[in-house]
Amino acid sequence: MRSRGGSLVLRIEDLDHPKVKPGAAGAVIDDLRWLGLDWDEGPDVGGPCGPYVQSQRRSLYRATLDRLIAQGRVYPCVCSRADVEEAQSAPHPGDAHALKYPGTCRGRFATWAEAAAALPPDRLPAWRFQAEGGLIEFEDGFCGRRALDPAEATGDFALARDPDGAGYMLAVVADDAAMGIDEVLRGDDLIDATHGQIALQRALGLPTPRHVHVPLVVAEDGRRLAKRHGDTRLCALREAGVEAGRIVGLLAWWCGWAEFGETLTPAELLLRFDLGTLKRERAVLTPAVKGLLGL
Repeated sequence: MRSRGGSLVLRIEDLDHPKVKPGAAGAVIDDLRWLGLDWDEGPDVGGPCGPYVQSQRRSLYRATLDRLIAQGRVYPCVCSRADVEEAQSAPHPGDAHALKYPGTCRGRFATWAEAAAALPPDRLPAWRFQAEGGLIEFEDGFCGRRALDPAEATGDFALARDPDGAGYMLAVVADDAAMGIDEVLRGDDLIDATHGQIALQRALGLPTPRHVHVPLVVAEDGRRLAKRHGDTRLCALREAGVEAGRIVGLLAWWCGWAEFGETLTPAELLLRFDLGTLKRERAVLTPAVKGLLGL
């Protein structure tokens, strides 16, 4: 969720090309409307900062990438995950599943095209941001003070596997600045990525929004929800006849603001919202919850 001056902005981040299906953006909007949510700006209502679909904003990402190229802060990289794993010699701070990139391709290729020519036709290079040493600190609105040195934690991190820089890390930084976003609320699985995004913002002379990272909903094995845990998509629950109010009530119960099984609308939940009392632990999809949803 992103906002500017109190206005809620819906932005469709559809740059994960292999997984994006036709009609997916419209389905997301339909599901959110069915749940009872609304927003001030977005693909379906317009606004002063459109378009609100990232795949329609590629020229902005290209211009942002060109600025970084001119500064000598990015370079194309042909290393695979296996290559990085092989070069990994010691643990590092941050996510235990993250890998520290050793800078293998720094200065190796003059252009993206040269890097692409070194790979098989079915693979693309990745643009990497040359991380400078030093702590990146910020005060999270829920998690408190955070400090991390991206150069030590992950090394030069990937921005996009796209010639124009159209990938998550670069796109959200460019879009937040262009849209004047001043507050970002998202899952705590992205909290470490914030340090890299702040490094990008500083390199580009862009402002940093206020960040609030809240706990995810996870399966009993502690992992993010996926197909292996059953179909928990809103559209699947909706098609199965689950009431929207039951889902909103469940979310409120997970937060600590409702009784188990209570039904609520988003407007009713808003009256109970208190970030200071939000539960610190991640919400878990237990058998009792699955029973409530008919899973």
